[in-house]
Amino acid sequence: MSERTVIALGGNAISPVSTAGTAAEQTANIHRSMRQVAALVAAGMTELVLTHGNGPQVGNVLIKNELAKDVVPPVPLDWCVAQTQATIGFTIANTLSYELTELGCGQPVVPVVSRVLVDVDDPGFTAPTKPIGPYLTDAAEVARREATGTRFVRVGDRGWRRVVASPEPLSCVDRPAVELLLEDGAIVIANGGGGIPVVDDGTGPLRGVEAVIDKDLAGARLAEELGAAVFVVLTDVTGVAIDYGTADERWLTSVTVAELRELQAAGQFTAGSMDPKVESVCRFVERTGGRAAIASLDGVIAAVNGDAGTQVHP
Repeated sequence: MSERTVIALGGNAISPVSTAGTAAEQTANIHRSMRQVAALVAAGMTELVLTHGNGPQVGNVLIKNELAKDVVPPVPLDWCVAQTQATIGFTIANTLSYELTELGCGQPVVPVVSRVLVDVDDPGFTAPTKPIGPYLTDAAEVARREATGTRFVRVGDRGWRRVVASPEPLSCVDRPAVELLLEDGAIVIANGGGGIPVVDDGTGPLRGVEAVIDKDLAGARLAEELGAAVFVVLTDVTGVAIDYGTADERWLTSVTVAELRELQAAGQFTAGSMDPKVESVCRFVERTGGRAAIASLDGVIAAVNGDAGTQVHP
């Protein structure tokens, strides 16, 4: 189990739809998640990188921006990503370090404030697709916000969610720091919330931009650049299903990347939900020849070992 592994934890696992999203609730949810990760480390995982989503959290910061704009200056979206990345990262570090100590493991846990390079001309800036923030169920409220330029998308029966630009991750700016920490025996938290989106326009320092990069796609890119053997996406279901929610629903246990691509092309996976997860594992397997999995948090050890979730092979 000592293969280098990257695990992507969803933002909704930190702040589920059924909760109010208070700091105490999010800390408790992260702590429960880190018990599973600590057990994985205790079972022999020595080279581990964690990444995480921040959709609910960054959406909440944007609401605070809106409500307090007449009192304090609003901060741009890249700052919101950085803030939530740091908050979630330090909470993961606190709780995972505690659980590792309880199990007699001495690895340090280090969160890295991580930047991800994107193309300033990426078409994602003109066609927002990334859902963030809470679900809204009041159509009038959605219409009021859309009148100010905010974009929303309907997500089934749950209601509407705000969507923002989600450019492609080109490279992980802080990968060298992650490499150094891994080589020194640390467990690293990186690319949180997909990484802070930055562009290089050749006129000075890297510049943050108004976007949220998909955390699974950024995780796949990081896993590729780190030479990871395994990439695991953790979500709130046990794996990937076809004909999801119908009488013909069937869960996939082992699938080749070509088979998964065929199902994706047939429209089996929901945009903004399962589709980016499927896209991320397909990219990783296609580019590296490694193994990937989509699984639930409770099955993380078995998923890393190849025994749970949907296992994706070359």
